[in-house]
Amino acid sequence: METEIHYRRETLLTRRQLEALCRLSTSSIYRLMRDGLFPEPIRVGRRAVRWYASEIDAWLASRPRATGDRPVAQTTANS
Repeated sequence: METEIHYRRETLLTRRQLEALCRLSTSSIYRLMRDGLFPEPIRVGRRAVRWYASEIDAWLASRPRATGDRPVAQTTANS
């Protein structure tokens, strides 16, 4: 019986890609991280970090709409 290795490929974002996606400045991103309000990056090199795209997508989805302080409501079949 062969052992299968399942490799999950995850997209990694550079800081510039992250800024463009979130429309935030570098200082805003690092301030949010310092306050524990933004996903932490992973270190991929001595001087390089990247962010998991799936974590950023989840963070963006959790942000409240501009019309109020409520998270986006899930749609139901009766809506």
